[in-house]
Amino acid sequence: MNNLKSTILTVLAAMLALLSPHTFAEQKETLGEWDVHYIVVGTPFLTPEVASSYGIVRSKFNALVNISVLDKATGEAQRVDVSGNAKNLLGNTRQLTFKKVEEGDAIYYLAVLPFRDQETFRFNIDVKKGTTKQTLKFQQKMFVDE
Repeated sequence: MNNLKSTILTVLAAMLALLSPHTFAEQKETLGEWDVHYIVVGTPFLTPEVASSYGIVRSKFNALVNISVLDKATGEAQRVDVSGNAKNLLGNTRQLTFKKVEEGDAIYYLAVLPFRDQETFRFNIDVKKGTTKQTLKFQQKMFVDE
């Protein structure tokens, strides 16, 4: 399990290193008592082994939405309910189905989003724990990596 965790962290670090300098900045929003970290990248950045272990289809037309929620005060990963959607500029909405992945102290919420080259999405991600609910909103333009 630790080997898988280090593989995922290595892949995520590699993905960040390959992104343009404009998107390399930390993508984090503080929502209430949580720090919500997020990244959306093409699935070809995942190794076939990692993609297979999470049931993710690697395709130049699929993006991986990765959300992690940390307690703002302690930095501890939070077990929350994550749901949401992505709406393109034409108004077409795609529901995101998140899968929770726990590895040691880390918790990730992963969803796959099909897209077309240069398609821009507005994301609305709801994070809920008990009666507390926060919404993460961001926009990202997707590119097919040839």
